[in-house]
Amino acid sequence: MLKNWMVLGLAFCLSAGAHAEIWTPEKTSEQLHMGRRLEVYTNGVKEAWGYAAPQKDAFLVLHPKQARRHAPLYVVLHSAGHDVYSCLKCTLTPGNHDIYHAPADFFALYLDCRGNKGDWWWGIQSYKGPDVSPTERRVIDTVKWVIEAYAIDPHRVYLCGNSMGGSGTLGIGMRHGDVFAAIKANVPARVEHVSSRMGFPPYAALPAGMRLADPPVCIDYSAPNDSWSTNHEAFVNVMNARKYPLYFYWGPFGHANNDEKILAVNDLVHSFDWLGVRKNELYAVFTDASTNDPLPWPERLDDKRPGQVNAFFRWKPLADRRRQAAVSLFLLTPQMIKTAFALPEEATATVTLRRLQRFSVNPGEEVRWSFGARSGTIHADAEGLVTIPGLTITGEPQALRVSKPGWRFW
Repeated sequence: MLKNWMVLGLAFCLSAGAHAEIWTPEKTSEQLHMGRRLEVYTNGVKEAWGYAAPQKDAFLVLHPKQARRHAPLYVVLHSAGHDVYSCLKCTLTPGNHDIYHAPADFFALYLDCRGNKGDWWWGIQSYKGPDVSPTERRVIDTVKWVIEAYAIDPHRVYLCGNSMGGSGTLGIGMRHGDVFAAIKANVPARVEHVSSRMGFPPYAALPAGMRLADPPVCIDYSAPNDSWSTNHEAFVNVMNARKYPLYFYWGPFGHANNDEKILAVNDLVHSFDWLGVRKNELYAVFTDASTNDPLPWPERLDDKRPGQVNAFFRWKPLADRRRQAAVSLFLLTPQMIKTAFALPEEATATVTLRRLQRFSVNPGEEVRWSFGARSGTIHADAEGLVTIPGLTITGEPQALRVSKPGWRFW
């Protein structure tokens, strides 16, 4: 009898395995790139991605200069004018698409969307709405394969891109907070992709009951004198309304990809340490900040002044427990950064806590909070988010503490 059950169990496992879709990229070459090991892969498609026909794609894996365990991963999406190979070639020259240049102590993954006509990073006009395209599914599965194959630290995976790659960074990255810790978009070519995937107006709302992971911390630097930057006012406003994390910088640097030229216009663009964000740590979202500059979109596109949204705010996780959580909030100070901007001594903002790992509340549940001399109670919103309005933040770090009723602050 036992033998029969074992046979049946083995048959079931073999049957299940037969239906599992096996996807194994093929390494076609290996070489050195600027003293770093580079591996070139090609791959076919998974049926689950939804491509209409089979196709071949390529991706590149660049190793850290010094081998290390559990290294972070820097994922790059190229612009419409490049493919994966010319994208990597840019990194041979300082100042040539600086966003493509991966840190020396990171693994880097360079993906391609130009090898097959009409692919791009979101299928262009073919996939407007909340449903992800075959290209996006391919990108995410490739990232996950690299994480596993190279023992990447899964909490330190970052996505970036220039122009069309910036659009893809916003559209793919914001939708996949379960994969990316933070994302950075250099002059993204339109905000249609992210608006479609996140259900931002005027696009269709996300299906009822769809719950996305808390999004990655988002950095966007765009120029009002760049025709590709249209509708950024709608993007910034909906990010604020939905309490999504955004650091936004602008100035009249056009469709630039060179850091030196961009920083000469707005020297805050790279001031936020986006590669220090971890996916397994809570973060603070700052909205309705008193220090935000007026947006030049859509009516003042010839404005020569640089500006920012949320650029001066910082946070540091302090605690994340089942019944209590805490985060330190503070502003940039002259001791931390040199900038042409006037650094505020204080700022008022609404603060929302996201990516909480252990502390969680149900929609409508009461939460106690304290911040310096202030304290009170609030109720979690319909998504279970804890938001405290009107906090005055200074350069002196101050702990925002939240807890379940009946628990004393520590």
